[in-house]
Amino acid sequence: MKVLVIGGGGREHALAWRLKQSEGVDQVVVAPGNAGTARDPQLTNLPITDKVALREWVQAHGVALTVVGPEAPLAAGVVDEFRAHGLAIFGPTRQAAQLESSKAFSKAFMQRHGIPTAEYQAFTDPVQAHAYVDAKGAPIVVKADGLAAGKGVVVAMTAAEAHEAIDFMLLDNKLGVAHNEGGARVVIEEFLQGEEASFIVLCDGEHALALASSQDHKRLKDADQGPNTGGMGAYSPAPVVTPEVHRRAMDEVILPTLRGMKADGIPYTGFLYAGLMVTPDGAVKTLEFNCRMGDPETQPIMMRLRSNFAQVLLAATRGELDRVQLDWDPRVALGVVMAAAGYPLDPRKGDAITGLPADEADRMVFHAGTAQDGAAVRVSGGRVLCVTALADSVAQAQRRAYEVVDAIAFDGMQCRRDIGFRAL
Repeated sequence: MKVLVIGGGGREHALAWRLKQSEGVDQVVVAPGNAGTARDPQLTNLPITDKVALREWVQAHGVALTVVGPEAPLAAGVVDEFRAHGLAIFGPTRQAAQLESSKAFSKAFMQRHGIPTAEYQAFTDPVQAHAYVDAKGAPIVVKADGLAAGKGVVVAMTAAEAHEAIDFMLLDNKLGVAHNEGGARVVIEEFLQGEEASFIVLCDGEHALALASSQDHKRLKDADQGPNTGGMGAYSPAPVVTPEVHRRAMDEVILPTLRGMKADGIPYTGFLYAGLMVTPDGAVKTLEFNCRMGDPETQPIMMRLRSNFAQVLLAATRGELDRVQLDWDPRVALGVVMAAAGYPLDPRKGDAITGLPADEADRMVFHAGTAQDGAAVRVSGGRVLCVTALADSVAQAQRRAYEVVDAIAFDGMQCRRDIGFRAL
């Protein structure tokens, strides 16, 4: 069986790495892939990104399953294109992917269907947005309405920070946000206290199957300081997701979302990532939805998954997730992101990477922003690598991951030294 993974980041490297180990899979192709997938003799890179060209390639090469990694192809309708030609593809349609591609759509959906989330307002007019902040005060959260590669959120601890974020997002758009129709828009919402967790499930339109719990670290620097990023590291399982929090997440967030999307005529299939805030009293509120696996959460989760992942995803494309159970490694997996100089606003590209080790079954370097340049591997994006290790405890997994981090070098490298600190 041939499998295609669409995307070229760390999430896609981890998905492809797990899929190639599925019994019955003889080839995994990654489009377009990166230097890490290029270096793996069991993976093949395909330099195609256009959805029609990908669909034609799949038809010509007898691919049995396509898995979509990043949000941009989903928002561009790659799932709609494949399904129109009867091809098995795991991911949400363009309309369903609005849960991620439009913060305003997502918040209105949650409000309409009684899914717990923060109070909010959406604005296109900077004057009205500034007035709302003045009325509400700080701390307050400002979000760009569109795809911003995980960097379109500012948790403003002062009113001045919130005003700056509004101008930054509505007037300057320095994040390069792929805005929705009607131009720039921001969502401003109440600040929630608590601990964040990543709750990721597989969906087939009717049923949801939860993946292992995880928690990522959004801020650039140790002790959750510095600007928000796409994620500087993650670990699984997340102790904050207790059995009771898991139950509430399924009953109050995931299943009502599936029912609501179906009721709205947009059945949801694919990965669904609910960013949750677990409040001090144990309540669960939805910070955001992503319509794909998290990055860097995917790397630790895939390290722990023991099931035949290809067969699980095929079952999902047939609406049969209620027949599937997942098998997990009981150990802890922890991943540390190594980021480029200048990340997140202005990552520098082209720096040579040295010290990359050979792959190990329980310690992997997943590539994200890398490119092959002859014999050299160079930085080609903001988040460059995610060094991920399995061990019996958080402390041991942390130590094993940082041993590899310390052996790898590229100019200007940034990484946090405290990934997993909440669980220690």
